[in-house]
Amino acid sequence: MGESQVSVDGERRDLANLFFVIATQNPVEFRGTYPLPEAQMDRFAMQFALGYVQPSDEVAILTAHEHTHPLEELQACVAMEDVAALKRAAQSVRVSEELKRYVVALVGATRQANGVQLGASPRASIALMKASQALALFDGLEFVTPEQIQELAVSVIAHRLVMEPQARFSGHTARSVVEEALKKTKVPA
Repeated sequence: MGESQVSVDGERRDLANLFFVIATQNPVEFRGTYPLPEAQMDRFAMQFALGYVQPSDEVAILTAHEHTHPLEELQACVAMEDVAALKRAAQSVRVSEELKRYVVALVGATRQANGVQLGASPRASIALMKASQALALFDGLEFVTPEQIQELAVSVIAHRLVMEPQARFSGHTARSVVEEALKKTKVPA
């Protein structure tokens, strides 16, 4: 993913410039499936838990499936050129040196946190900065603010942490480690 290439039967294949992976995880039944190794989890920029939809939305889902599958009617809503332009625009969003140090301090705090066996890697810092740039763009700003970093920190960092078994048994979570790092790390003025 990060190298923009895959190997199939020993043959390297380059991926399209806008290639990305979305994966789902069913936490209920693990028969025949195994958790991804830490190095592979680190390659995913973010992790979200969606939960259940509202009852009114579920009724709409039933209605959409009543006669055909919604995917049969799926239409493109944006052109590749538009996505590429958005990607370039996000990359041009300014991140101050102070905010880069703030990102590094947040990620670094996970490496010294109690109960953490393996803290977040520099890949987490890169993902947090890039996601913050994209959020700033969608917020209509030309620069990243601490609030955008804080809004994304748990989703970008927590899934990368490996907790010590004793910490897990006592209810200490990766999410709480990142939340604590957000509370303790000085926010640039």
